[in-house]
Amino acid sequence: MVFPIAGGNESKGYEISNSLRFNDGDSAHLDNTFSSTTNRQTYTYSTWIKRSVLDGAKQHIFGVYIDGSNHSLFRFDDGENLDIRHNLNNSVFQLDSAMVFRDVSAWYHIVISTDTTQSTDSNRIKVYVNGTQISLSGSYPTQNKNTYICDNRLHTIGEVSSGAEEFDGYMAETHFVDGSALAQTDFGKFDDNGVWVPIEYTGSHGTNGFYLEFKQTGTSANSSGIGADTSGNDNHFTPSNLAATDVTEDTCTNNFATMNSIWRNASAHSNTYSEGNLKINLNSSGGNTYSTIAVSQGKWYFEFETLSNFQCQFEGRTTDNFADYSAGAGNTTFTWYYSGNIKVNNSDSGVSQAYGHQSNNTNETKEICGVAVDLDNNKVYFHRQGTYVNSGNPSTGSNGITITNAEYMFGFSNDSGTTRNVANFNFGNPAFAVSSSNNDGKYGNFEYAVPSGYYALCTKRLAEFG
Repeated sequence: MVFPIAGGNESKGYEISNSLRFNDGDSAHLDNTFSSTTNRQTYTYSTWIKRSVLDGAKQHIFGVYIDGSNHSLFRFDDGENLDIRHNLNNSVFQLDSAMVFRDVSAWYHIVISTDTTQSTDSNRIKVYVNGTQISLSGSYPTQNKNTYICDNRLHTIGEVSSGAEEFDGYMAETHFVDGSALAQTDFGKFDDNGVWVPIEYTGSHGTNGFYLEFKQTGTSANSSGIGADTSGNDNHFTPSNLAATDVTEDTCTNNFATMNSIWRNASAHSNTYSEGNLKINLNSSGGNTYSTIAVSQGKWYFEFETLSNFQCQFEGRTTDNFADYSAGAGNTTFTWYYSGNIKVNNSDSGVSQAYGHQSNNTNETKEICGVAVDLDNNKVYFHRQGTYVNSGNPSTGSNGITITNAEYMFGFSNDSGTTRNVANFNFGNPAFAVSSSNNDGKYGNFEYAVPSGYYALCTKRLAEFG
C-alpha cells in the first residue's frame, strides 16, 4: 500500500461532483427491471469505483441474477480480481482478470465492452481499467450468444440478490450503453500528466441504457431519487438501504481521504471497517489504523464522531518513529493530549501530557470533535463540540500545540486496553448526518465551521495547498 502524498496539479477538466457509497452490512443496492428486451449481445458498462472493505468475499458490480444456473454478472471475486460470468442454463462462460483490485485509496475506471457477434472470441468481451485494456483468462461466450443483460428482467447494482455478494465502496459516473460496444476513450482520456481522467460521454445510451450521476437523495425510482437516470431515458433505479448520507463528494476527480482498511499489523487484523472506511471499530486491544492520504505541509481540518471509548490521533513519520499527537476519551473523562515518540511498533517511549482535560458524561455519549493541523507553522488544535482546547484559535494561530515538522497521516487507536473503540471519521465526506453543512470555502461537508485558511483532506485541496 502506498500512501498518496500531497502535490500535483489541480485538474481543470471535466468534473464529477458525486458518488454513491455502498455499505455491505446494509445490503445497499439499486435495482431496475428493464421494461423490454433489447440487444442481449452488444452493450457497454462504464463506471468509476473506489473500493473499501476487502473481506475475501465476492462483491457484485452490475448484472442479472435469476438463479444459480442462470445469470450474467460483473463482480470482484474472492481473490479481488474482476470476474465476468455468464451462466446460461448451466452453460458457463467466465473471464477473470489477472489484475487485482486491492487499492482502497484510489479510484478505478472500469469499462466492460461486450459484442458477442465478433468472430474472434477475444474481441467479444474487452475490459479497460484506467484507460488500458487488461488481459482476461477463461472462456468467452460463443459467437452470437445472448446474455441476460438487456433482457426484460431485474438488473441490480451493488448486490446480486438479497444479502448476497454485496459491494462495499463507492461508485461514480456510471453509464450503461445498450446496443454499442464502446472503447474506453468514449468515457475518458489521459491528461497532460499521463493520468486517466473522465470526459463527458456524448453518445446515445440506447433503449435500456442509463446514466447514473448520484446527485439526488430521494428514495424512489424517479428523477429525484438516488438512482435517477439522467440519460434522458428515465430508466430510474430503485434504491434500497441507501440514504442521503450515502451521496458523497468523494469522486474520481476529487478523491477524499478515508481510513485504510488494508493497514496491517499484529493488532489491526481484527478491525471492523464500514461506511466507506469511515466508521471504524477497533476489536482488539492496542489496535490502530491510519488514513489513506498523508500530508507534510499546508493546513487541514477533519472531524470525528465519538461512538464509544476511543483515541483519535495523527502521526508524524520521521526516520524511524512516529510522533503521536492525540485526542483521547476514556470511560468517564474526555482528555486531549500529546504523547511523544510513539514507535512504529506502537511501544510508547514518551510521557503523556494533558491538554484541557474536560468531563464526558459516559463513554457512549456521541460528540463531534475536530482537529485543525497547521503544518506550515507546526501547530495542532483540537475542538470538542466546537470549543477549542486551551482557547486555541487556528484562524489566528494562537494557543496551538506545538508539533514536530514531519509528514503526517491521521489515525485511530486503542491504548486504553479495551476492545470497544468505535468512531466515525469525516474528512469532508461524512458517513453520518451533519446539521450545519459547512465547507472549506469550496469542498467538504462538516458539522462545525472550518477555520479560515484550513481545508478538507482531498486531492483538489492537496493540489492547491499540499
